[in-house]
Amino acid sequence: MFRQISDRVWASPQIGVAEVAAAAAQGVTLIINNRPEGESDDQTPGEAIEAAARAAGLAYVAIPVTHAGFSQSQVSAMRDALQGAQGGILAYCRSGTRSTLLWSLAQASMGADLEAVTAQASAAGYDVSPVRPLMDMLAAQAG
Repeated sequence: MFRQISDRVWASPQIGVAEVAAAAAQGVTLIINNRPEGESDDQTPGEAIEAAARAAGLAYVAIPVTHAGFSQSQVSAMRDALQGAQGGILAYCRSGTRSTLLWSLAQASMGADLEAVTAQASAAGYDVSPVRPLMDMLAAQAG
């Protein structure tokens, strides 16, 4: 279910409370929820995931991304979450795509090698081409 996109980051479709324990067993110390609340009737509420994460000793952060696209504040929040985590990170949304795209934008904003980021996402089954121009811009700003 979890797709590894880097040495310590996994992306996933919507998780439930049961998957929190699986994530913890895999070395995850931070869960990032990239799904807006109420996006679909069948999604587990973020507050339930947060409660399960905290009960398991994991950190939790919500950086909701709608289908409207990505903002600088979301990219900054993701970058801060990635940089602040001490262990593995699991980011989830409906399919894992928005989480992976936001991860790739955060990587670009930190000056990462964009070809490597693209290849890592692709190896996990995700296509970052929809945000590649934004990745290029963020990488240029990162210098």
